[in-house]
Amino acid sequence: MTSLLRQPGYEEERLQRVAELLPCREVQAGLLLSLMGKPQQYSYPSVFIYGHQASGKSHVIHVLLKELELPHATVSCVECVSVALLFEQVLLSFFGCDAASLLPRSPSLSDFVRIYRQQRSQSPAKQTRYIVMEKAELLRDTDANLLPALLRLQELVEDNVTVILLSEIVWDKFRPNTGCFEPLLLHFPDYSKGELQQILSQDRHPSYSAEFYASYINILLGVFYSVCRDLRELRHLAALNFSKFCEPLAEGKVKETDTHKLWRNIEPHLKKAMQTVYLREVSSLQWEQMQQMEEKESGALRGLSAHTHVELPYYSKFLLIAAYLASYNPARTDKRFFLKHHGKIRKTNFLKKNEKTSNHLLGPKPFPLDRLLAIFYSVVDSRVAPTASIFSQLLTKVSHDDQLDAPKYKCAVSMDFICAISRTVSFDIVKYLYDFL
Repeated sequence: MTSLLRQPGYEEERLQRVAELLPCREVQAGLLLSLMGKPQQYSYPSVFIYGHQASGKSHVIHVLLKELELPHATVSCVECVSVALLFEQVLLSFFGCDAASLLPRSPSLSDFVRIYRQQRSQSPAKQTRYIVMEKAELLRDTDANLLPALLRLQELVEDNVTVILLSEIVWDKFRPNTGCFEPLLLHFPDYSKGELQQILSQDRHPSYSAEFYASYINILLGVFYSVCRDLRELRHLAALNFSKFCEPLAEGKVKETDTHKLWRNIEPHLKKAMQTVYLREVSSLQWEQMQQMEEKESGALRGLSAHTHVELPYYSKFLLIAAYLASYNPARTDKRFFLKHHGKIRKTNFLKKNEKTSNHLLGPKPFPLDRLLAIFYSVVDSRVAPTASIFSQLLTKVSHDDQLDAPKYKCAVSMDFICAISRTVSFDIVKYLYDFL
């Protein structure tokens, strides 16, 4: 494992520690080490690292810089809402509070370069300094000269400094039209199923054997891998559902080796947990309490979805309400319900002789996205951006990918569910349903 991480100038023990902390990312760590070279050597001015979220980009960089004790400044482009905060963070990390205090109230790029060069002459670099820019895609929204300057900062400040940009998008979407210095590109691929199995199995509970926890992770990936490749999300799901997996074992009903019975016990629970993928409105403790509540309930409440007891974001509730109305109301009735000055419209004008069956008995009808958004903005009465999580979890795409027209969706929730959601925002959904006129 450490053969990929052998680099002159670094202690073997530190490289061994890095290899242990970076499972399944030895290749990428080895490439970065070869680019860095020896600590005192000049490194390449800028490196652009890209890949999907939770593919190990930030983790690999921070482990290398921390374990090898290399001078570095980590800047989150989300937290640094202005270039002044970005400049201050870099100067503070490299030269201390006194250097950061020299910045004027609204510093320009030339101010930052001037102060950096002054401090560099007083404290010359003995090792390469690294500036790590997380969520670097936000730099495209800043001043036009900032990104080109960061890419060749080594030349501007005349110091042994390397800027590392971390992003989820490719470099082609970064490159300014005016041209700039081209960084070295390094891609982090998604973890494979076997790699996820290896990484997640390291989080095993100390009360159980490694083989038992590995079999649990294998079952978990068998359910979720087709819809989720995010390591952080899978780690959260593994912690969320492990106690349910161990219930038969704790009660003495099965043994650790009886994987088939353990699978039959956890399968319905994992299918319910599928509804919470990427919807972090429920914690591990809340999920357990929610399941206990469902087991004790009886009557009409027993058939409700688990999400009836879960608090969705405020505007996501209205988006879900709009999707339900679009699925169960005929499109021709939208003016009646959502247009303020539609004039007098009789219900008989909407009825056809052959229209005798309730839309709720026929099931949800597909609707285009523009109709959903029109209803959404009508019921919420404000301009807000719907979240992608609700689109993917509560709406079902019914059109084919090869269709030339716009994609269509159906609402995937029940009447009881939508009524419960509507009550939480004081919205009388029955008044807007054509079947209940």
